[in-house]
Amino acid sequence: MVDRPNPAAAPRIWEVGALCRAIADALEARFNPVAVRGEITGFSRASSGHCYFSVKDATGQLRCAMFRRAASLLDFSPRDGELVELRGRLGVYEARGDLQFIVESMQRAGQGALFEQFLRLKAQLEAEGLFDSGRKRPLPLQPRGIGLVTSLGAAALHDVVTALRRRVPHIPVVLAPAQVQGAAAPASLVAALSKLYRLAQGGPALEADLPASPPIDVILLVRGGGSIEDLWAFNDEQLARTIVQSPVPLVCGVGHETDFSIADFCADLRAPTPTAAAELVAQPRDVWLGALGLLSDRLGDAVQRQLDLRHQRLDQAAARLGRPSGLVGRQQVQLARLAQQMQHGALLKLERLAQSQKALEANLTQKIDQALSLQRERLDRAALRLDLLDPRLVLQRGYALLTDTQGGAVSSVRQAHPGDALRALLADGVVDVTVEQPRLL
Repeated sequence: MVDRPNPAAAPRIWEVGALCRAIADALEARFNPVAVRGEITGFSRASSGHCYFSVKDATGQLRCAMFRRAASLLDFSPRDGELVELRGRLGVYEARGDLQFIVESMQRAGQGALFEQFLRLKAQLEAEGLFDSGRKRPLPLQPRGIGLVTSLGAAALHDVVTALRRRVPHIPVVLAPAQVQGAAAPASLVAALSKLYRLAQGGPALEADLPASPPIDVILLVRGGGSIEDLWAFNDEQLARTIVQSPVPLVCGVGHETDFSIADFCADLRAPTPTAAAELVAQPRDVWLGALGLLSDRLGDAVQRQLDLRHQRLDQAAARLGRPSGLVGRQQVQLARLAQQMQHGALLKLERLAQSQKALEANLTQKIDQALSLQRERLDRAALRLDLLDPRLVLQRGYALLTDTQGGAVSSVRQAHPGDALRALLADGVVDVTVEQPRLL
């Protein structure tokens, strides 16, 4: 006969720690060692070198811990979305009563569904040029206004506002709230960015939650860290295309330093954290105040130097000017001296002109007689030369001027023919002659 448990008997009362150890022992005896295949999510590496994450599939999720010794043997850097095969031991973390898998080795088994989808979209958008560095703009040193897109309940909002309030409390911040996680998050982010784009382009805010604001010169898109599922809204294609249409530089600060999203590649600049994104667009006010102070000191020194120079020139001018009456007296003395010099010079000039006139009058007659005598001599010489050219003097020496009946001169035998009537002009008359026989000499 088999003993049956008494239903009325009270169950054993366990100490919590003892129950956890008993469960751990049962797992150790039943399953270990064990291998598991799944997709990494929520991966983080502590400063101690230990790694903490979960592996999941479509129906379940398992917490994992990989201690520093095993993590140092990895030949790759695990990241969310990767499909991996793990080997290790199941156990219970007694401090929290959590089931966890202590990973002793890890190797890649594939990319994982989400990660493969991420890589496909990344390759597509990169081929279209959405990630080109040439289209990315530098951040303004002193933005007139900062646009901010994040969730109202996110820790990232507090981090960003705290950093901006500490560094640039004088720059206004326009918040466009949006969902940053879940199926509706991409559309909400696109709508929030569109609101800020209208304000950045000088247009009116169409919604009551965005009243008239100062010009927006830069936009921050931020969210805190999380698993690949938590950050998946920032891998949306429509959001990526909206980001590249920003009229002003846009900084994306999503997740932690090791988290990358499509939004990071599309933004003008990626920040490792939301706080870092705020610091990138907010040059500390003390730096600018220090620069302004330095410029103010330099300007003050330059102004003081100019004032000193002008005062010195004024003193010199005052020393030269003295009393007006003294200057007028000196000018009157100089004027009298100049008048006296002018009068003396005029008298001296008149005396010289009078003396010159007397000398000219004394020599005028003599000059006229000399000129007349010189002209007479020139006239006599010209008459003598003219007489010497008189052809009658030649005729008086026995020569004759032979012409034809028309008065034309005959100077060659070839001009005369037998029987021609010619006329010979002698010193005292004319003789008519007839040619008998011309002969050449």
